[in-house]
Amino acid sequence: MSDTITQVAAPAIVVGEAEIDEALRLRLYRLQVEIREAEQRAYDLFLQSLVKGTSHLSLGQEAIAAGCAAAMQKGDLSFCTYRGHAHTIARGVPIEKVLGELMGRDNGLLRGKGGSMHLTSVEHGVMGSYAIIGAHLPIACGAAWRSQYKNAGDVSVCFFGDGTTNIGAFHEALNFAVIWKLPVVFVCENNLYMEYTLNSEVTAVADPAAGRASAYGLESIIADGQDADVVYRIAKTAIDKARAGGGPSLLEFKTYRYSGHSRADPAKYRPAGELEYWKQNRDAIKIYRQRLVDTGVAQEKITAIETEVKAIVDQATEACKAAPPSSLDLLYTDVYADGGSAWRN
Repeated sequence: MSDTITQVAAPAIVVGEAEIDEALRLRLYRLQVEIREAEQRAYDLFLQSLVKGTSHLSLGQEAIAAGCAAAMQKGDLSFCTYRGHAHTIARGVPIEKVLGELMGRDNGLLRGKGGSMHLTSVEHGVMGSYAIIGAHLPIACGAAWRSQYKNAGDVSVCFFGDGTTNIGAFHEALNFAVIWKLPVVFVCENNLYMEYTLNSEVTAVADPAAGRASAYGLESIIADGQDADVVYRIAKTAIDKARAGGGPSLLEFKTYRYSGHSRADPAKYRPAGELEYWKQNRDAIKIYRQRLVDTGVAQEKITAIETEVKAIVDQATEACKAAPPSSLDLLYTDVYADGGSAWRN
């Protein structure tokens, strides 16, 4: 294991110069704060034994989910990993629904049946969180193929971690998407660690996604995943290109997760001081809060967002604590497409 603190300042290759006005900046900030507060609360509830099973948090990675969601249109589709709380909230799913699902309560997004790693809301374009590494990339291609075939106009945006780039499904999906010129955008959230291993120790290229783009005839795009403006501009360019029939893009954003891989991981493999460095110098919310101040946004507007979001998370927490657990009869619903559990052959 490396004992050197990883200090990444990713090159900000800005593809396009999409305008970001005050209203959009306030939305980007709010999304990041919502994700941070909700996931911090999920962490606290886990320590109280109120979150069932494990959980995989995106604390520190908020700018990617916020920037990409803001670049998407209603009807576009998100495909997430087991670390999908952030993307689910960013697409507009109420925080109460997410926390309720993590707690196994009847008010949860899936009435407690899915749990942390299977958040899904077709209504919001969240087409599932997938616990199997890389499994959702070919599925995102399938959804994009459907959009292309029906001329539906929606774009599939598929999120995955740096570890996925060493999985066969990653390469198969990229090849298929390029050959068919599908309206899909692949987004690598490179948080430097593949579960418990520094990705540079087990990956043949320095940039796990961007370093392989040229093999499929794609542009190598890598940028700072801690800056929501950068994420938004790059994501919007790629999504607009896909919607116009220009085919897929592969984006890599450098980021960092503050927690371990999951709640079972104390992250002792990280060098001393690395986490503190990222929190102090590269925190997405600190960066964006200062951006608001520097661009002349009134302090009361910033504070109002923070106060309101904290209140929403508090209210959601109490509602979930008061909600009943999932009832056992739910075991026999929605097992098959007809809504039931009876096997048919």
